[in-house]
Amino acid sequence: MRAVARFDLDSFDEDPPHREEDGLRHTRARIEKTFRGDIEGHGGVEMLAARSAEGAGYVALEHITGTVHGRAGGFSLLHIGTMAGADTWARWPVVPGSGTGALRTIRGDGRIDIDAAGHHTFTLDYELD
Repeated sequence: MRAVARFDLDSFDEDPPHREEDGLRHTRARIEKTFRGDIEGHGGVEMLAARSAEGAGYVALEHITGTVHGRAGGFSLLHIGTMAGADTWARWPVVPGSGTGALRTIRGDGRIDIDAAGHHTFTLDYELD
């Protein structure tokens, strides 16, 4: 199944860099999101990133609570990605066993797309037993 939802970044709180040398910055951020569409609910993210003038890489854990196609519950995603100009790579798998409620057996992968206006869309390809 496929669920598609737009999301807003409600907050993006980044700590001061805990390491910075030769233009490379290591940071930690807490991000809050609101999803609207096939997924209705809230996402909370803890992210670690390394950024330079040439690009960035990040890892994060996100927990989404709400509904997916009307099924109430929650699940966690693992984010991993790199960015170098227009060249980006990311993978957002559902953490095995993280589903709760009617989403208890969820498994799959997600991705985001950002349009020219800066609007974020999340697509989740998933299965439920």
